[in-house]
Amino acid sequence: MQHELWRVGVAELAKAIREKQVSSREVVQAHLARIDAVNGKLNAVTVVLQEEALRAAEEADKAIARGTTLGPLHGVPMTVKENIDLAQSPTTQGVVALKDALPPIEAPHVTQLKQAGAIPLGRTNLPDFGLRWYTDNALRGATKNPWDSSRTPGGSSGGDAVALATGMTPLGLGNDYGGSLRYPSQCCGTTALRPTLGRVAWASSLAAADYPITIQLFAVQGPMARHVQDLRLALAAMSGPDARDPWWTPAPLVGPALERPLKVAVSVDPGKMGVESNVAAGVRKAAQLLAAAGYTVEEVDPPALAQAADLWRQLIAADIRAMFLPVMQETAGAGALKFLQDFLDLVPESLLLPYVSGLAERNRLAREWTQFAQQYPLILGPISTVPPFPVGYDLAGKAAVQELLQSMRLVVSVNLLGLPSVAVPVGLAEGLPQAVQLIGPRYREDLCLDAAEAIEQQVGILTPIEPKG
Repeated sequence: MQHELWRVGVAELAKAIREKQVSSREVVQAHLARIDAVNGKLNAVTVVLQEEALRAAEEADKAIARGTTLGPLHGVPMTVKENIDLAQSPTTQGVVALKDALPPIEAPHVTQLKQAGAIPLGRTNLPDFGLRWYTDNALRGATKNPWDSSRTPGGSSGGDAVALATGMTPLGLGNDYGGSLRYPSQCCGTTALRPTLGRVAWASSLAAADYPITIQLFAVQGPMARHVQDLRLALAAMSGPDARDPWWTPAPLVGPALERPLKVAVSVDPGKMGVESNVAAGVRKAAQLLAAAGYTVEEVDPPALAQAADLWRQLIAADIRAMFLPVMQETAGAGALKFLQDFLDLVPESLLLPYVSGLAERNRLAREWTQFAQQYPLILGPISTVPPFPVGYDLAGKAAVQELLQSMRLVVSVNLLGLPSVAVPVGLAEGLPQAVQLIGPRYREDLCLDAAEAIEQQVGILTPIEPKG
């Protein structure tokens, strides 16, 4: 191959391994060397699975030599966030108390990706229990943004986004309860897919009890990469059934053809609550690129944005108070607790009736968005409406947290409604990546990926990069 292997994407690596242009061992070694070269400055990869990955690569190369039928990701390395169960590796959740929490059974989508040939290379960093938009914890420390170390790398899947942005992995596994796949992608100039609720089977063998209803409804597992085609490849490999997840849905990966040209609702300033100029410019640029690719674009907001974002806050605040906070007060670090307490102080404590009526209200909002999608199958908008915030800003008090919550209003509305969304870079502004998200109807990840690919083909790929100061 012409390029250094750590620069290459998933699909190209899989093809090169399959066609014997390179060995899986060479690919894994190249990424291990890249981790050794840059991770010390960034702290994105928390555990390097060197011996295990090299053994798996050797087995992958032997399978090729035997002429064995190969999976679509055969021999390609990946990283796995530390709140996802991986065999023989602790699911730490980023807290000291769980540093030795070995899962008896790994997560369904991890097993499916391994069956497709992917090789776990390392574990990646996250904030305590994944509940913050900045990646730091007492167990592993802080992860640095490779574009500007004074800015957040995002959270909670910040470790994977940084590893992707600097060539330490071609594929990352994260999850998204309130933007945790898409926001780090904005901060680091990479791409990610938040699938529809029920698309990717999810289970943890370490959970003491079933997760609260907002985790069940709002949180999903998804792939992170540098190329949109790699998200598509990973999704196909990780969306099989598993009896441990009753939410899993046997929906086709490609939906029925829709009338062309597809109409895209462009929400530059969701809910008209304010958007930073560079972010707005990125959204408008993406709209122009989609128009050039044959889409019909129109500036219009999806319905009830403010209500959707507010309802997400109310419902998860109730669940955090009831289910997470008692445990976190015993185990989480000071930063995580400060951020959560400021967040909870902004949301009145909910009694049973408002909580139940809020869940009922979610159905009305979902119906409105579904009807909106009949006219506009895609929504284009910002991820956060402000650039990556300075390190420490989310601990600056309730006013700062309120601003961050407002900036994420389109992100969390997607979580509330269980919709698919792809984050894709659109360029740089003042040395930081610009990015947008493309939101589709339920189980229409294909529409989101198609549009993201149309943007990517015109913009190009921003990463991998050498870490900057």
